[in-house]
Amino acid sequence: MSLSDRAKALGMDRAITRRDFLNGVALTVAGAAATTLLPGIAHAVTPVPYPPALTGLRGHSPKAMDIMHAVRDGTFWDTAPKPEDSGEHYDLVVVGGGISGLAAAVLWRQQQPDAKILILENNDDFGGHARRNEFTASNGKKLIGYGGSESLQTPSYFSPLVKQLLVDIGIDTEKFNDYYDQSWSEDRSLGESVFFRKEVFGADTLVKTTELAADWVPQTPLNDKAKTNLIELIDSPPDYLPGKSRDEKFEVLSKTTYADFLTKTCGYDPQLIAYFQASTGAYFGVGVEATTALDAWGNGNPGFDGMDLGEVPYKTMSPSGRLVLTDPDDYIYHFPDGNGGVARALVRALVPAAVPGTTMEDLVTAQLDYGALDNPENPTRLRLNASVVRVAHDGPPTEATNVILTYVDNGALKTVTGANVVLACWHRVIPHITSELPAAQVEALNDQVKVPLIYTNVQLKNWQAFAKLGIDSFECPSGFWDGANIDMPVTMGDYAFADKPDDPVLLHISKVVVTPDPALGARDQATAGRYSLMDLTFEQMEFEIRDMLDRALKAGGFDAATDIEAITCNRWSHGYALEYMRPWDQYWPDGPLPIEASRKGWGRIAIANSDAGAYAYAHSAMDQAARAVSELLGDKAKLAEFSKFPGPPLDMIGL
Repeated sequence: MSLSDRAKALGMDRAITRRDFLNGVALTVAGAAATTLLPGIAHAVTPVPYPPALTGLRGHSPKAMDIMHAVRDGTFWDTAPKPEDSGEHYDLVVVGGGISGLAAAVLWRQQQPDAKILILENNDDFGGHARRNEFTASNGKKLIGYGGSESLQTPSYFSPLVKQLLVDIGIDTEKFNDYYDQSWSEDRSLGESVFFRKEVFGADTLVKTTELAADWVPQTPLNDKAKTNLIELIDSPPDYLPGKSRDEKFEVLSKTTYADFLTKTCGYDPQLIAYFQASTGAYFGVGVEATTALDAWGNGNPGFDGMDLGEVPYKTMSPSGRLVLTDPDDYIYHFPDGNGGVARALVRALVPAAVPGTTMEDLVTAQLDYGALDNPENPTRLRLNASVVRVAHDGPPTEATNVILTYVDNGALKTVTGANVVLACWHRVIPHITSELPAAQVEALNDQVKVPLIYTNVQLKNWQAFAKLGIDSFECPSGFWDGANIDMPVTMGDYAFADKPDDPVLLHISKVVVTPDPALGARDQATAGRYSLMDLTFEQMEFEIRDMLDRALKAGGFDAATDIEAITCNRWSHGYALEYMRPWDQYWPDGPLPIEASRKGWGRIAIANSDAGAYAYAHSAMDQAARAVSELLGDKAKLAEFSKFPGPPLDMIGL
């Protein structure tokens, strides 16, 4: 493919650390000519020795996705070979090596110390969305970023069981008060900013924001009416629903999208929709045309200060709306690799030989030995690149003593048996790998649609342009990407965050892939977004990264062709668990909720994942793991110790 002059000027033709992506494509193409035992799966492909260091397009493994799509479409078994009995038997088999699956294994071992456990993970790395990305800068410094699950948000709201589990795996959340430099930006006189793109707003303009909108909005390329409206909305919003009681306002706001609130309730210029469009995506997975004004209030969007709404959430707010409105904790509980650090701690508890060290600090810098994960001598084994395609009891579920699991192993099919099984995979996968469920439960499982997203890390040789502009981040309203920010300033043990502008640094760039169509509900938006995401190539993502940074930071002397040293795009076509939200889910919050029917175990099988909590947070994944383990072990006392309802504890937020 020939490059345009613009692409060459941005450095698309220059050598950066994205070769693993290109080599991966080459291996796939070469493997296609080899003898294959299953569609699209090359035989005897050499496993990747250290996945965190791979760059280019990461996230969900294309191989794993192809297998499960074939299972979903009913074509997999047409050409599948006869499964080979591995002869392996375990007390517990966990399907899925994300936070929930790893936590289930740890919790099981705590109660069954002599158990043999196998974890089957279909991707080439563990952690699920809690993915670690590593880079080596041109000056030799190692940089560590997060490719998905970001932080342990609001430990104050964690269940007693989750708090204890974190302690058990060596994580003391109080230490983040020292690890996270909350004054890093202030000490360097860096603030926030907004980059307005000419394609949407008529001119490329970077504007540094301040507390008073009247001080910076006049510098934007918004039209005059939109400027006036935005200043009023932020600085001195009136009561837009005068004469109504607080409860009446809550009811109106729970039925009105934030987009309609801005234009119809407030009577403001439609440019404000373009300005705020992506502001709700990070927490709710949809834009302002699908987020209620009530949840936008919880999210911190402006316009509600004059409406006397109080400080207690209204019952119809989504779980994240309730959380952000009432959050008592600073957003600091973050390893350099996000919740990849939590995943590493869980793996260290299960396979100590794979993760050297004993402290939180050495979790960060330890070189994980992937070759030790599936050692036959281990009481717990973690097997990567192992897609489970069938799960069935060996006899009637009420009488069987074992469960047979069939999985793909390097192009072949193998079976293992387990006395107990935890399905810590996605809800929508489960009906495709078992035929033992009633239709009502299948319908409930299929209700959970994942939010598609991309989490990208861009390695810069320095952050001089940010220093010159006096910013640490910028939003990009209605752009391909939602903006960019210098990574969170975390220093742990031997790992030190950037100090001077000459230091290399990672930029975090993300995109929640939604379709801004007011006619589509949250599930339809997620589905449409997933299809559009799968059509995107890494080259398209890279071009948009370079183009945005080059234009936004131009006044600071940034040159995308020379300043970018590496790029990793973590593509999560099936991303975060979708929350229950108005106006789409009229059964929320009074129920019955689909998760109540969907997560019911049967026979020797239980279900654990963030989908089971309809809440895309690491602590929810751990709660659901605890529920699944407690169900299998019949531990009714434990069933009272974790959170079964989505969102923060109701008694702690005034509901």
